[in-house]
Amino acid sequence: MKLYRPKRKAVWLTLHVVLCGFLVLSPARAAGDEDNVVPLKEVREVVKRLQARYEQTRDLQADFTQKTKIEGFDRPITSSGKVSIKKPGRLRWSYLDPSIEDIFVNHDDVKVYVPEHKQVLVGKLTQMAASKAPLELLLGVAQLEQSFHIEPTPGNGRGAGGLRLLTLLPKSQAGEAGRSVQRIVVEVFPKTYFIRTVTLHEMSGNVASFEFSSLQSNVGLSDAFFELKLPADVEVVRAPVFSPRQ
Repeated sequence: MKLYRPKRKAVWLTLHVVLCGFLVLSPARAAGDEDNVVPLKEVREVVKRLQARYEQTRDLQADFTQKTKIEGFDRPITSSGKVSIKKPGRLRWSYLDPSIEDIFVNHDDVKVYVPEHKQVLVGKLTQMAASKAPLELLLGVAQLEQSFHIEPTPGNGRGAGGLRLLTLLPKSQAGEAGRSVQRIVVEVFPKTYFIRTVTLHEMSGNVASFEFSSLQSNVGLSDAFFELKLPADVEVVRAPVFSPRQ
């Protein structure tokens, strides 16, 4: 069975950001000079509104497009699907194109179903992600600023509606994200302040970007929607274990 680790690894890291509304956020770096004062104020305002929006969100659905550029390859790998989140601790991440793959998270329990292979990979999020951070974000017990510095994005550094892009820099003590990710850039929608794009820049030179659309919040998703129902002939495979370093 193919484990699709690069694709799912990007999903775990994106949880750091997509679920940031579960957390208390504040830019962690102080201004070095007067030129940084205005950008930092703008970043604080974006973070404040982003936090307020997600605090009011009990559940969330969205379409996503993922583009992953692998160092050394000319063309990016493109996939798309739907993501659903429900507080606390439930996630359904479904790849629909070019192939089907469903990721179900219920607190620390993870099931990855690949219909083409008639197999489901089961394990613990803390083990499969090699970090406790995605689980803590789902449960709402972590703070993004514990793992990242949040600061203005260099250069033009603006997204839709002219809002400041947020750059997240992993702190030295961060776990999986700190070992593999150089920076994460976040863009929000100008009216709703939901997250519009997340771009992961890895140390290897790989870049994975997620763009979210058709967002709907507080639609009343049931717990049953996050339960995986399998055909009788599906093989169950235990996920490999990675030692958490956090």
